[in-house]
Amino acid sequence: MKKIGFGFIVLCAVVPLVLAVSATAAEKFPSKRITYKICFNPGGESDITARFQEAALKKALGVDVAITYQVGGGGALCWAELVKSNPDGYTIAGHNLPHTVLQPLEMGNAGYNTLDLKQIYFFESTPNVLFVRSDSPYKTLADFVEAAKKHPPGVFTVGGSGSSSANDLGTTMFNKAAGIQLTYIPFGGTGSAVPALLGGHVTALMSYSTMAVQHKDRFRALAIASEERMDVLPGVPTFKELGYDVVEGAYRGVAAPPGTPDEIVKILADAFEKVMKDPEVRKKMDANAFKTEFIGPEAAQALVKKKMVEYEQIMKELGRIKK
Repeated sequence: MKKIGFGFIVLCAVVPLVLAVSATAAEKFPSKRITYKICFNPGGESDITARFQEAALKKALGVDVAITYQVGGGGALCWAELVKSNPDGYTIAGHNLPHTVLQPLEMGNAGYNTLDLKQIYFFESTPNVLFVRSDSPYKTLADFVEAAKKHPPGVFTVGGSGSSSANDLGTTMFNKAAGIQLTYIPFGGTGSAVPALLGGHVTALMSYSTMAVQHKDRFRALAIASEERMDVLPGVPTFKELGYDVVEGAYRGVAAPPGTPDEIVKILADAFEKVMKDPEVRKKMDANAFKTEFIGPEAAQALVKKKMVEYEQIMKELGRIKK
């Protein structure tokens, strides 16, 4: 008969204890207020979505949810702080693709690594849209490209939400596709980029489909970076149908600190799924040109890993990272 080592006995004793502690934590979760951090300025898509979700999320979780803001580095500051937070489920943050893939690729040290973020749920996506002011002389994308080619390189400026973001990448892709040289100007979020265009501080914005609805009287949407036109924006042509292979946009969801127990992540994910199926929330999302997504923890992690491969290749082709 083989002897059973002391280490094996200890392991057998510890594993059930760890599982019991994890299960107990999940049973009691949530029992206090949850902090839901937005990594950009108020007024952008992440903030708007959180406000749509707020009442239904409190109801689904049975506790108060405090929406707070931590702005800096195009979201990098917020995500860097998130990965250092207590992994107990009481601090979560809005999560954006491609931002959390591009920032570690381009910055070298973004304060976090892409896979540090514990995926909870992706609940919406928005394609890029190129805007000018409604009183702009550029009526079409062809007008805009023709004028950009006539001006010295870099004179045409395009504002957007953050560096190493969907807006930043979309502008770079458009530059390459159209053979032009627009200068991208990053802002702390869509909310602060909009006044820059209204004030004439930039020539155009590379923003999102939501802005085409919210500012339809003040902005003219020249093209949308989706495979097909959006039903809510039938008059906005795609870049592809106008001859430019530009398809890019952002996924948004929520993430937790690394080490957050799977049982707690599931509780949060189930709550967000319930919220996104709420008729009132869906109605607001649809009316504001958000594409609702239902991507839970495992599928969200798979999507992130897939995008890491795709974006690294795109960035190499665009010359923004070394091969």
